[in-house]
Amino acid sequence: MASKQITLQEAVDRIQILDEKLSHRLISLDPSGYFIIKLDHASKEIVVEHYSNDIDDLGRAIDPETGKPLDCKGERKRMPSKTFRGKSAKEIGIHLTEGVGPYLVSKLDHALYLGRELQKAEGCLLNTKQYIQD
Repeated sequence: MASKQITLQEAVDRIQILDEKLSHRLISLDPSGYFIIKLDHASKEIVVEHYSNDIDDLGRAIDPETGKPLDCKGERKRMPSKTFRGKSAKEIGIHLTEGVGPYLVSKLDHALYLGRELQKAEGCLLNTKQYIQD
């Protein structure tokens, strides 16, 4: 039985619907921390900042000083524990996952997410577009 051929727009629409659905699944934080990905268009580099995670019994990120859950729009400015800079998604990925540890990613789903985001960031860098991390 032959499969029905679909247009490029239909494929794009299907992917967007699927990605939206998958974005609403339950995920747990990586105990090793989280990353903020930015672009430095002046130097043509991807900048990745790592922040440590202290997690309570409910899986929420907490302030290590107070033990209270972190507010997404909190007043206190957190400082990254480590910053990586690179010209490509591959270069940053190698910094994060190869060489002498300790490694800052401890969950496979987190590693896959970072790979997707780094590729997206690289595309934005090459096309001088604004990058927004999912």
